[in-house]
Amino acid sequence: MAKTHPVERIRNIGIIAHIDAGKTTVSERILFYTGLSHKIGEVHEGEATMDWMEQERERGITITAAATTTYWTPTYANQDKSRECRINIIDTPGHIDFTAEVQRSLRVLDGAIVVFDGVAGVEPQSETVWHQADKFGVPRVCFINKLDRLGASFDNSLKSIHERLSPNAVVLNIPIGLEGEHKGIIDLIRNVAVYFEGGLGEQISTKEIPEELKATSQQWREKMFDSVASLDDKLAEQFLAGQEIPIETIRSVIRRETIAGKIFPVFCGSALKNKGVQLVLDGVVDYLPSPIDLPPVKGINPKSGQEETREPKDDAPFSALAFKVASDPFVGALTYFRVYSGTLKRGSYIYNVSKGETERIGRLLRMHANQREEIEDVFAGGIAATVGLKNTSTGDTLSDQDHPILLEKIEFPEPVISIRVEPQTKSDQEKLGLALKRLSEEDPTFRRKTDQETGEMIVSGMGEVQLEVIVDRLKREFKVGVNVGKPQVAYKETITKEVEIEGKYIRQSGGRGQYGHVWLRLKPLERGKGFEFVNEIKGGIVPNEFIPAVEKGVEEALDKGVVAGYPLQDLQVTLYDGSYHEVDSSEAAFKIAGSIALQEGSKKAGPVILEPIMKVEVVTPDDFLGDVTGDLSARRGQIENITSRSVMKVIHSFVPLANMFGYVTNLRSMTEGRATYSMEFDHYAEVPQNIAQEIISGRQK
Repeated sequence: MAKTHPVERIRNIGIIAHIDAGKTTVSERILFYTGLSHKIGEVHEGEATMDWMEQERERGITITAAATTTYWTPTYANQDKSRECRINIIDTPGHIDFTAEVQRSLRVLDGAIVVFDGVAGVEPQSETVWHQADKFGVPRVCFINKLDRLGASFDNSLKSIHERLSPNAVVLNIPIGLEGEHKGIIDLIRNVAVYFEGGLGEQISTKEIPEELKATSQQWREKMFDSVASLDDKLAEQFLAGQEIPIETIRSVIRRETIAGKIFPVFCGSALKNKGVQLVLDGVVDYLPSPIDLPPVKGINPKSGQEETREPKDDAPFSALAFKVASDPFVGALTYFRVYSGTLKRGSYIYNVSKGETERIGRLLRMHANQREEIEDVFAGGIAATVGLKNTSTGDTLSDQDHPILLEKIEFPEPVISIRVEPQTKSDQEKLGLALKRLSEEDPTFRRKTDQETGEMIVSGMGEVQLEVIVDRLKREFKVGVNVGKPQVAYKETITKEVEIEGKYIRQSGGRGQYGHVWLRLKPLERGKGFEFVNEIKGGIVPNEFIPAVEKGVEEALDKGVVAGYPLQDLQVTLYDGSYHEVDSSEAAFKIAGSIALQEGSKKAGPVILEPIMKVEVVTPDDFLGDVTGDLSARRGQIENITSRSVMKVIHSFVPLANMFGYVTNLRSMTEGRATYSMEFDHYAEVPQNIAQEIISGRQK
C-alpha cells in the first residue's frame, strides 16, 4: 500500500478533559466535519461513535480510549490537498476511575486537545490530565467548550486556566456572544469573524468583525501579539515598530513555541451547537507537532545496555510501543501500538523486547472506534492494531529482531478499592478465571488475586464506577454469573521508626542442614516512596549469590503486614551484616531469614495502618453549603477551601475513601439533586487509633 501522507503531515492527538466537559461531543463533530461519519452521534442520545460499549452509551461517559484516523485540510487553505494532514485521534475517558486509559494514551501521543466546560472552567480531572500531559511532555491546544450554556463565561474559564494550569495560555479565538446569543467566533490571527452555517455548522463563512466588537477584538489581538512577540526577538521588533506581521510568520512562531511547551493556544466555541470545532482542527494542523517535530524516541539496547535513539523514519529499524490490549468479541485480543520508527508489514515477525519473545503479525488493522479496516502496512508515526499477539501486554516494546530497543514502560497507579466476587455455578467458576484474566490484561489498574485464607477471588481497581463496569462486563460480555461483595478499602501498612533486627534460620541436625543469618535495618520512607532494598554487605560476610534471595524473602514478607495483614509500603530495608556456613547455607535459608527479620522488625518499628485519602470537590448551590460541609466533616473530611463558580459554591476537601461509599445518594437527597461531586485518589495517610482498632477487629472476625 503506497504511503499517502509524509510523516510531517501526520498528527497523533488525544482529546482529554474532565468528565462531562464535552470531549466525546467534540470527537463526534471532528468525525463529521472531516467526512469520516455522515451523521453526528450525540452522547445524550446514546449514539456516539466513539462511545461504542453498551456501558458507555447507558452511562453517557467514555470508559475505554477509542482510536480513529481521519484527514483535514485547514479551512483557510482553499481545499489545497498538499496542506492536508492525516490525524490519528484517541478519545480518552474523563472519569478518574479510568485514569489508566488517559495515561497510556498520553504516553504515545504527540499532542492533545484539552477541552474545558465554559461554565465550570478548570475542574479537578482537568488538572489531573493537564499534569499527566506535563509529565509526558505533550504539547496542547485548549478548547473552551459549551459557551452556549446558561452561565457560560469565556473570561472566567480563561482565568481559571491561567490561575490553575498555566499563565502561558494564549487566546487565538474569542466568542461572538455567549449563552443563547453565541453566534460565531472571532479569529484573532486573521482578524475576521467566522460563522458556522448550514444545518450542522458545516458551511463556514468569514465576514468583517461586527462594529460593536471591534474595540474588544483589537484589545485581545494586541494581548496575543504581546504574548507571542515576547518569545521571538524579530517578531518583537516588527510589533513595536507597528509593522504588519505576515500571518504565516505568526503561525510559525506559535507552532514552534507550542511544540516547545512554552505556550498553549486557546480556541473556543460550542461543539453541541456546531461552532468552533473546525478552527480547533486548523489549530491541530497548524500548531501541534508531527512525529518529526519531536526529539527521537529513546530506549535501551538490551544487548549492550547502552541508550539508543530511533528517528521517525520509514527506513529506520522498526520500533513500537503496545499501549492498549482490548478484547474484541469478533476477533479476540486486539493490541494497539504506536510505531516510532520503521515500517511493519502484514505477515512479518516482530520481537517483543519486554518479554524476550518473537511474535508473528497476522492481520494489521486501522481502527475507527470498534470498526476495523484491514491494511497491508503501517509506517513511522502511525497508530494501528493487530490481532492474535499471544504474549504482548500494555507497555511492551515491539521491535526489529536484529535491532532490539527497550522503550520506557508506562507506570500505573496502585488500586485503592476492592470487592469480592464469587461464581454462581460450577460452570461460572471456570469462565470467571478466564474472563478476569482478559479484563486485567486490558486494564493495568485492575488487579485480581485469591484470598489465601478464604479462597475467595478479590478484584481491585481505582474506584466504584470502574468495578461496577467490570462486574457488568463479566455478566454481559463474558456471560459469567457472579455474586458481588461490598466494596472494601485497599488499606496499607507502614513503619514509623528505625530499627535493627536479626533474622536467623538454622536447621542443623544430621546430614545437609540449613543456615541463613542476616541483620537488617528498617527505616520509614516518606509517603508514596514504596519499597527500597539496600545492600551494604562488605567483605563477603554474606556471599553475593545469597543477597537476591534475602531481597526476595523481604519482598514476599511485605505482602502481609503485622498490624492487620495489609501490605507494607514506604520503607527502606538495608542488609548490613550476617554470616554464612560453608556447607549448610543456601538461597532458601537466606530467603527465609530475610522474611523472618522483616516480620520481627516490623513489629518493633511502630507499625501503623494507612488509608487512601481522596481529593473531593463538591459543587453545590449556596443554600446547601452548611449541610454539605457539615456532612463532609462528619465523614472525617478536611475542608481545604471554598470558592465560587458562577452561582454555585465549590468545596475543595480531602476525605478518607472509607467514608465515601454511597456518597452520591446522600448528596442528592441533601441538596434536592442539585449538587455534583468528583473524587480522585490523592495520597495515603495514617489511620487514627480508634479507627485502626475497628479495622483490626473487623479483620479478626
